[in-house]
Amino acid sequence: MYRVTKVLNHNTVLALDTQDHQEKLVLGKGVGFGRKVGERTDFSPEVIIYLLVEQGRGNPRELVKKIDPQYLAVANGIIQAAKRSFGEIDTSILLPLADHIAFAAQRIQKNAPISNPLTADIKALFPEEYAVAQKGHDLILEETGLEFSEDELGYIALHIHSSLDPIQVSQAMQMAALVRECVELVQRETGGNIDITSLSYNRLMTHIKYMAARILKGETLSMDVNGFMRESYPKAFAISTEMCRHLGQSLRLSVDEKEIGYLAMHIERVFELQGHAPQGE
Repeated sequence: MYRVTKVLNHNTVLALDTQDHQEKLVLGKGVGFGRKVGERTDFSPEVIIYLLVEQGRGNPRELVKKIDPQYLAVANGIIQAAKRSFGEIDTSILLPLADHIAFAAQRIQKNAPISNPLTADIKALFPEEYAVAQKGHDLILEETGLEFSEDELGYIALHIHSSLDPIQVSQAMQMAALVRECVELVQRETGGNIDITSLSYNRLMTHIKYMAARILKGETLSMDVNGFMRESYPKAFAISTEMCRHLGQSLRLSVDEKEIGYLAMHIERVFELQGHAPQGE
């Protein structure tokens, strides 16, 4: 049983769960139609119910009241799409995601969208999350009439990733920036542009993603290839050393030294893709 505490619109209400005495956000077609504050009711199984979670962004109830319900509906739609793709996810991203979409919509309406220099890197690092964000594009267009760019979808993909992994959105951005820096270092060393659609590039992206996850979880590698990579491929090893240092600083965590050699292996593969002979030859 629930007691309605606030009607946001015909499809969105706040209600107190009389069993656990926690206020929750209830979304569903017509769920708020004709409702009155103080009314006691049982909602149908078709509605979606979110617990309002404190996330360091102020009182979640006050934040809900500041967000246009249409953006709550869009964020809910994206979360449901993410659930279909990934299974269970952390649904506490609802408010940060809705707040982000609302702010992005305001920028677009003012003809002041922001660019995202890391969009290509986000696509490569988090392809499945970006695919869900693309589904969100249609939801946003249908609900608001606004066309979100690929750059904006990149930011949404980061929110989706944060629901799957302990990494925060800001940390995911730092990871993408680190990959971009790594690519630029390799390009400077080889004097050519790296094909971001290549298998070696995507393997590098995937390796850095899982390396960051290991660092966050405090996991370590069992095998050490540092000696071999330092001796055989010194240039790739030097770049890897710098990248691991930056990643540790970005995440504010120590990086297991064994990570350097494995990252260097992926960097060397990109070197080879650029037509450079292995450095030990």
